[in-house]
Amino acid sequence: MSRYSSSLFSTLQHYTRLKHLRAAKPLHAHIITTNSSSCLYIANALINLYVKSGDCLTARLVFETIPHRDVVSFNTLINAYSHHHQHSSLVLELFRRMRRESTFSDTHSFAGVFNAAPYVNDILGGRQVHGLAVKAVSCFGVFVGSSLVNMYCKMGFVRDARKVFDEMRERNSVTWATMISGYAMHQSGGNALEFFVLMRRNEEREEENEFVFTAVLSGLMSPELVDRGKQVHCVAVKNGLMSFVSVGNALVTMYSKCGSLDDALRTFEMCRDKNSITWSAMISAFAQSGDSQKGLDLFSDMHFSGVMPTEFVFGGVISACSDIGALEQGQQVHGYMIKLGYEFQIYIMSALVDMYGKCGSISDARKGFDCVKEPDIVLWSSMIGGYIENGVNEAALSLYCRMLREGFLPNELTIASILKACSSLCTCEQGKQVHVCTIKYGFSLEFPIGNALFTMYAKCGNLEDGKLVFRRMPMRDVVSWNAMISGLSQNGQGNEALELFEEMRLGGNEPDSVTFVNVLSACSHMGSVERGWIYFQMMSNEFGIAPRVEHYACMVDVLSRAGKLYEAKDFIESATIDHGICLWRILLSACRNYRNYELGAYAGEKLMELGSLDSQAYVLLSSIYTSLGRREDVERVRKMMNLRGVSKKPGCSWIELKSQVHVFVAGDMMHPQIENIGFEIRRLIKHMKDEGYQPSSTTL
Repeated sequence: MSRYSSSLFSTLQHYTRLKHLRAAKPLHAHIITTNSSSCLYIANALINLYVKSGDCLTARLVFETIPHRDVVSFNTLINAYSHHHQHSSLVLELFRRMRRESTFSDTHSFAGVFNAAPYVNDILGGRQVHGLAVKAVSCFGVFVGSSLVNMYCKMGFVRDARKVFDEMRERNSVTWATMISGYAMHQSGGNALEFFVLMRRNEEREEENEFVFTAVLSGLMSPELVDRGKQVHCVAVKNGLMSFVSVGNALVTMYSKCGSLDDALRTFEMCRDKNSITWSAMISAFAQSGDSQKGLDLFSDMHFSGVMPTEFVFGGVISACSDIGALEQGQQVHGYMIKLGYEFQIYIMSALVDMYGKCGSISDARKGFDCVKEPDIVLWSSMIGGYIENGVNEAALSLYCRMLREGFLPNELTIASILKACSSLCTCEQGKQVHVCTIKYGFSLEFPIGNALFTMYAKCGNLEDGKLVFRRMPMRDVVSWNAMISGLSQNGQGNEALELFEEMRLGGNEPDSVTFVNVLSACSHMGSVERGWIYFQMMSNEFGIAPRVEHYACMVDVLSRAGKLYEAKDFIESATIDHGICLWRILLSACRNYRNYELGAYAGEKLMELGSLDSQAYVLLSSIYTSLGRREDVERVRKMMNLRGVSKKPGCSWIELKSQVHVFVAGDMMHPQIENIGFEIRRLIKHMKDEGYQPSSTTL
């Protein structure tokens, strides 16, 4: 290389180190005009300049102009593409071209291919290049071996990664950390820990750096591994690795995932250098443990400490707002995000839509959804779920249909949500169409889809199809059994519900408190007081489940439906839990049905004393006093109702006709066929009068 070319080469390297592309472009123009690019060193330096400056397109153009490329020309571009994941598909193409042009492949060539293969999910291409690397024995050192282990781990072939690892003659900390991380990545924390122990046993403790520790800690994510995590923590302290922020972050995350929130908080407080990841880990830990308010308080501390939040921090904070329904704080966080420019990231917008939906501000959720021009399936699911959570099931179905029209395929969460909407509306035909979609898109009957499907069929009264889905489920959890028992109970098949409960017990499935609500409800529908008492006592005696308000309510209902009203009254008054107005409300309704007006008045007055705001309770008590001829008490109840601001909620009903749901609300005149409906109602009223029907004043 001439002195002039050497000067150009040095200048290009200087600009490359500074990433000073603006100053380098005039030099590139000068190189072209003087034909200096014919020098291979200069040409390769130009490729490297554009690659390091992030301009892969121009780097490729320079590459194509080189008449006789060498291994450096190819490697520079291969490694650039392997680090820019959107270009990973071009790496194998370049490698094959390199082979066609008889250019020798070295360690950097193979490592570049192995780094890129996971991002295009090309296991076949990766295996082929693996074979070539084995043949080129001189290339198969620790650098290539570590890249190959990484490729197999990231693509889920951990056994192949382990085989490569075992065959390597030389290993370094990267190799060990990659293998440990591979086990951790695929929820095999036990194997990750065993591998860490193996590394220490093999006298390779000099390889114990921060990367190895963060790798093994990332695999310890279940409560039974927390003690082993503490041992790793001790070794990290002993080795002086606590000064690394990444190790502190991994420890906070490990303790929080293992459910040891106190240890996570202590570790967090001991970390001297906290970055946004440290704060995010602790905020998310509070949110996931159900202590979301502490998570929000910690976010406030982070703000005042001067650490700038990232989108991941905001994700944890928004999740905390969702969990406790903190709409005002959520709106403040939303405003802060807009200020920092994070609002239109799809990940953040999905979290915001979910938060607004869970906080009951469905209009704000829809505004956020409409702001995104290209929503992904997560955002669609969040919006559909928000509608369903707020009882706007018709809008959820409409949005789901729009999603399908726009070419989006539903995921398991979307399907489960939309089946819940069909359940709430009792739209069996639309539910069946969604069932067809689950088959079409290859979803299995595992939870949550299996549970949602037979719940939908049960609520729509189609128990035969519900039973078929239940029996075909490959696995059933307690939610599955509860839903099926509930479906049978609500559809008048109490005996079958109780038989299913016994089958559940014999199968070794542990019932929970919800199971007993459903079982007691079945006893209530059957009018079986004796069996009701047996199951009520079984809860605490056999399974150690303390009865809650809902169990007491079921037992009052069992007694009330059987006409044992005074026994129900005594049971309510002997209850050892704070039941509020719930139990008296059930007794009041039963007294009305059995025309036991004196006891009904007693139950009603109890409700008034407790300050009930249930409009139906006032209506029932007023009706009872009307039947007893106590006009003064009727007026007193109505005045109390007005004084407390209690108003009767309008009735609502709906019907599905020709795949369309028609919703009717009392006093609503907005239905497009309201005139025809009004005409038909008037015709029916006239027909009833002609037949001599007289409405009872006690039912008004």
